[in-house]
Amino acid sequence: MELGQLRALRELRDRGSIAAVAAALHVTPSSVSQQITALQRDSPAPLTRKEGRRTVLTDAGIALASAAVGVEVALERARQAVKDYQSEPAGTVSIAAFHSAGTTFFGPLLAEFSDPLAPRLRLSDEDVAQGDFPGLTARHDLVLAHRLAGSAPWPDSVSVEPLLFEPLDIAVSTRHRLAAHRSLTPNDLRGESWVAVHEGFPLEGALVSILGASEVHIAHRINEFAMAASIVAESGCLALMPRHTVHQHPGVVLLPLEHSPLGRQVDCLARPETLERRNVRLVLSRIRSIAAQLQEH
Repeated sequence: MELGQLRALRELRDRGSIAAVAAALHVTPSSVSQQITALQRDSPAPLTRKEGRRTVLTDAGIALASAAVGVEVALERARQAVKDYQSEPAGTVSIAAFHSAGTTFFGPLLAEFSDPLAPRLRLSDEDVAQGDFPGLTARHDLVLAHRLAGSAPWPDSVSVEPLLFEPLDIAVSTRHRLAAHRSLTPNDLRGESWVAVHEGFPLEGALVSILGASEVHIAHRINEFAMAASIVAESGCLALMPRHTVHQHPGVVLLPLEHSPLGRQVDCLARPETLERRNVRLVLSRIRSIAAQLQEH
């Protein structure tokens, strides 16, 4: 078995099609098929099967793809041992984050790692639907992701570092009739218009869970919370807002929803072998400390 063959099988497990694997590895679909065919010759059990026009993994193929992760981890450990021995520069750590997490985490990270000998950071904003966060680990070392409380966990293909549980509050204009309340109930919210995120993003499900789909009257769809807050301040609409990672707008108050565990889980996702790098672990440690500070306030 060769590393390239195992990698092709693992990517087929994670990406679901030979065409997607070819695009990710920057090779032709034919090359991917040849790698998997060569791997099959060394296996006593079938690794793939046809499902319509698609090639999918058998149980044996899934087991071997999972074992391939361990091979990647061992290889990365060997590479890192050489780097540590030779005292090479810390290198670059790429980090992707959804907008409000980037606003909260990126500044402190840049301040922490400003020394020339520290890890160099390459930062990106990635505003994607909840199910698309794991796939970002193919392009970024660390991915700050969020999912709605109670939703399905992240897939086993990524390592997950839980950072914080962030409650979701109701954002109300300071001129709104509800602004004088200390907390709100679902009945207080009926008949109101909302600034909501786009379909498929985590907070839309939270809004529906409060009122039910038939009661949610969406006036505007805005994913960026600072922009949504400015609309709330001027329009009289309401919005769901995270409590810790959004800077308070002077024209908006955040009110908790009574007797509700409404919130989102913020996690850091990575491929397992990526976490074998010392510079990545240093950056992840600082991300953990920033998250802990947020929950203390």
